[in-house]
Amino acid sequence: MKVRPDKYLKLFLPNLMDLFGTERTKEILSVNPTIIPRREEAQRVVITAYCYNKASIEELKDLSLDEALNLKKSNKIVWINIDGLRKSDVEAIGNRFGVHPLLQEDILSVGQRPKMDEIDDILFCLMDMLYYNEQKKSVDYEQIALVLGKNFVITFQEDITRDVFSALRERLKLPTSKTRTKEADYLYYTLLDTIVDHYFIVMDKLGDEIEDLEEEIIKSSGKRTLAYINSLRKELIILKRTIYPVREVISGIIKSENDLLTESNERYYKDVYDHIVQAIDLVDNYRDVLMGMQDLYLSNVNLKMNEVMKVMAIVTCLLAPATVIGGIFGMNFNVIPLTSHHFGFWIAVGAMILIPLWMLWVFKRKGWF
Repeated sequence: MKVRPDKYLKLFLPNLMDLFGTERTKEILSVNPTIIPRREEAQRVVITAYCYNKASIEELKDLSLDEALNLKKSNKIVWINIDGLRKSDVEAIGNRFGVHPLLQEDILSVGQRPKMDEIDDILFCLMDMLYYNEQKKSVDYEQIALVLGKNFVITFQEDITRDVFSALRERLKLPTSKTRTKEADYLYYTLLDTIVDHYFIVMDKLGDEIEDLEEEIIKSSGKRTLAYINSLRKELIILKRTIYPVREVISGIIKSENDLLTESNERYYKDVYDHIVQAIDLVDNYRDVLMGMQDLYLSNVNLKMNEVMKVMAIVTCLLAPATVIGGIFGMNFNVIPLTSHHFGFWIAVGAMILIPLWMLWVFKRKGWF
């Protein structure tokens, strides 16, 4: 029978064991491409669409699947956003808009690595949107699939309660918006750019936590400090796993010669590439800072231990004369100097006090404390 000490430690140190818990580690390391995880069907699916051109825009909310499929006939640029994934809905929309079955499988996948692909006049990107959970002090992520076709963009999201496109929707409604005057690939760029820009918001939140932790380590390193360092390192793994592959995704789009991408918009994708490179550098900086903080924590622990050992060594040295004097006068000899002296006891006690005081003066002068 395998003994699990953590089960018993939780009874005595529940809060500390939560920090060192392995649930987050399992979540991070549970990616196995040889096993196809089953996605649970969404209980509710929300479909919204924007049909626009330079002159007008139409916002369509709570569309039915049939209404969304009919948007294929629109003579405007169409952005369809599906919140909540069901296999039947993804297949129906994919078949209607010419999305290859392999890409449909990627949309329905779980824990997929960010990627881009081009099949049958469709440009496909699979990425993660990041959010910072203020309550758990952790990084949450949501998989999003972006499909670019002739005069349409389709986005598939897992969570119907949140995304990062609110500001984009408001800008899209403005008659002066640049998105309204350009092709669908500019909307595609704007979606990618919004996702990447939100990475910096999440990293800023995580950076604040790192700064607070650094101040805590410098002021006073407690028993929970190492647990917080370990927790932040796990969140950085999430960032690294999410952000690093996006550089390949954007680079693939820039190198693509797909007719869906207009040459005039290529510079915008290069700007997204610059942003993602900066995000990668920032993640590396955070990792270096955390490694330095761990070394600083260990140095502080060793310093405190050295201080304790120094105090104990000084106390031991100061008590040594009393121990020696007491040992000498405790010997079982018939004749011991001062044993019969009237002030023998006080002389011995005085020596026990004066010698340690002299030793303290010597230690202080040598700068030992």
